[in-house]
Amino acid sequence: MSTETRVAPPVREHTPAKAWLMLVLGVLAQAAGTFLVSTPAYLIVLLHASPDHGGQGMSLAQAGLLASAPTFGMVCTLVAWGALVDRRGERGVIAGGLLLTALFALAASAAQGFVALAILLMLGGAASASTNSASGRIVVGWFPRSRRGLAMGIRQMSQPLGVAAAALVVPPLAAGAGLTAPLLVAAAATGVLAVACWFGIRNPPRPAVAAASSGARPANPYARDRFLVRIHAVSVLLVVPQFTLSIFGLVWMTTALGWNAAVAGGLIAVSQFIGALGRIAVGSLSDRVGSRVRVLRQVALAGVVVMGLLAACGAAHWDVAAGAVFLLATAVSVADNGLAFTSVAEAAGPAWSGRALGIQNTGQFVAASVVGPGVGALVTAVGFPLAFAAVALTPLVALGLVPREDRHAS
Repeated sequence: MSTETRVAPPVREHTPAKAWLMLVLGVLAQAAGTFLVSTPAYLIVLLHASPDHGGQGMSLAQAGLLASAPTFGMVCTLVAWGALVDRRGERGVIAGGLLLTALFALAASAAQGFVALAILLMLGGAASASTNSASGRIVVGWFPRSRRGLAMGIRQMSQPLGVAAAALVVPPLAAGAGLTAPLLVAAAATGVLAVACWFGIRNPPRPAVAAASSGARPANPYARDRFLVRIHAVSVLLVVPQFTLSIFGLVWMTTALGWNAAVAGGLIAVSQFIGALGRIAVGSLSDRVGSRVRVLRQVALAGVVVMGLLAACGAAHWDVAAGAVFLLATAVSVADNGLAFTSVAEAAGPAWSGRALGIQNTGQFVAASVVGPGVGALVTAVGFPLAFAAVALTPLVALGLVPREDRHAS
């Protein structure tokens, strides 16, 4: 018989002071990894430009493929990192993974040729995946259920903060010093955080240890019902608008709207900051209403609306309106992540949350790996407005897949 229950509005529980330090370190660790993963996307303009203008003359599809290389690396290792976290805990996985990330970023800064650079970026992304499942488990392990939505929303700030840092730092550095300087910054950031996490992170208590020691294997949450599968599918669909905007937003504004690269990069940085605050807001809202999936359903609906508006503004060449809608669309496109991660971790339970979060991330990044070359080719064929309209279909499909009720095993 299933032990899953419908989540009622929670009673406020005590949060240990140490939990907040663990959360801060987890956010900074994943933000540093995200900086490396996001760096190639902000090199697209340089890679796509002709050699006469200081670029390398790559096609948009080729540059998009290079931008997706770190994401592909993450796809290959997320579940393995999650399984390692389930066995060994968060501290060593985060610190060790970040150290490897720093080494691969350093090697990529000296790489010669497209193939070598793509391989090293892929390996750097594979190493940075260590922070994804591990930092999510820190939230579930250290925070009570009534505060997890807020805490996971804060934890999910790591991705927009890393993207925002890349948007601000990478374009001017690349314009002045080429490909090397941004990768050296990524190596320094991940190296420093590797040391900080090794000395600062403590693994949370494991409430399931007693059950495990009795010899009984923890029940597989995927065998109980289709709740986790549906959340994974929803997240895969909702990640398409997110990565469309993060990979091609700068290119769209500079080539289609004619904006200055620095101005466009600043707008993207602002949009990521707004998105970070939005994740906290929707996470806190899910704590108050006692439901992750109810709020997730509203986010999916909003995604359909904002991507449609973005397509309309681009087609009409309403530049100012397009910038405003881009801010809103970017915020909406990242708002689902914290909700889905919290829901997955709670439904999977302590013994399975590392693997479940790894599977969650794998599905998202498989989709993200396709977005670079796929949407790049779509833009080439039909232009940005129609491509944005096509992307609006993915949250529409997701809307019908959101489960009706929450599940929790922890």
